[in-house]
Amino acid sequence: MFLTALRSFLVILAIAGLSLAIAMPAWALTEVPLTEIDYKPCPADLAEGNVGSGSSNPANCFLVTGIANNRTGKTVYDADVFGRIYDANHEPAMQNRTRLGNIAEIPPGKSNFEVRINVPAQQPLPLQLEQFKASGFSAKIRGQAL
Repeated sequence: MFLTALRSFLVILAIAGLSLAIAMPAWALTEVPLTEIDYKPCPADLAEGNVGSGSSNPANCFLVTGIANNRTGKTVYDADVFGRIYDANHEPAMQNRTRLGNIAEIPPGKSNFEVRINVPAQQPLPLQLEQFKASGFSAKIRGQAL
C-alpha cells in the first residue's frame, strides 16, 4: 500500500512539474507596434558594397525608419521587424519575405528605429510600406553571438 501511494505521489509530482515547464517559457515573445513608417536612400557609406552592386542583379539600398512604441515598461531585446514592401505598381518588392531586419534593443516608451533593406533596382519607386510590426524577447538570450 505504501508503494502504491508513493507511486501515485511521484506520478502527480511529475505531471505537475511537466505542466509548469510547459506553462512557463524562459522568455516571453513581446509584440511592439511600429508607426510613422517611411524610407530613405541609404547614405553612401552604408550603400557601399551593396548586394548586387556591380553585378547583373543591381539593387538599391534603403533605410526603413519609424517609431517603435514599447508599452511593456521593460526593454525588449532582439526584435524582428516584419512588414510588406511593394513597388509603385503594388508588386512585391521583396518576394516571399516579410522579415526585414532586427532591432537589438527597444527601451520602454517610444524610440526611433531604422532597418536597412535592399530592393531590386528594376522595382519602380515610390515604395509602399504596409503591415509593419516587431516582436522580440523580454530578456537577453544567453549564448547569443556578439
